[in-house]
Amino acid sequence: MARFNLRVYALITNEFNEILVSDEYRYGQFFTKFPGGGVEDAEGIEAALKRELLEELGLTVGHMTFFYFNDFHQISAFDNSNLVAFYYCVSIQKKAVPFSIEPYEIPFFEEQEKQRWIALSELDTSDLTFPIDRIVLEKFQKEFLPSS
Repeated sequence: MARFNLRVYALITNEFNEILVSDEYRYGQFFTKFPGGGVEDAEGIEAALKRELLEELGLTVGHMTFFYFNDFHQISAFDNSNLVAFYYCVSIQKKAVPFSIEPYEIPFFEEQEKQRWIALSELDTSDLTFPIDRIVLEKFQKEFLPSS
């Protein structure tokens, strides 16, 4: 029987219409994605996201709004599991973030994770590594960016 891999991610935006992305080097490869991670055993989806954001960013999130989950078959990039990814919108004030963001070069090749703000209008699907993130970005930009 195929194994399912449940993942949860945050579309974190600020008052400057920027979105937070996470650049990571894991398993011998560099990738750019939205902040978040895996759902652990006996853990709910929202609880997993709150835990991930606290662990990765030191960010305590009160309100978040469900945005998307993939209802199609997607194989994980890291193993042969069936990936199901949930995405939530989180809005924060940039000056109130508990983490610091220092400039860095990408890609990097050491096991680590760093975050950066990008103007939502400037983030392109090609900037993201994973196919579901790209779908989510397109939907998110259509919904939250003014039409030109």
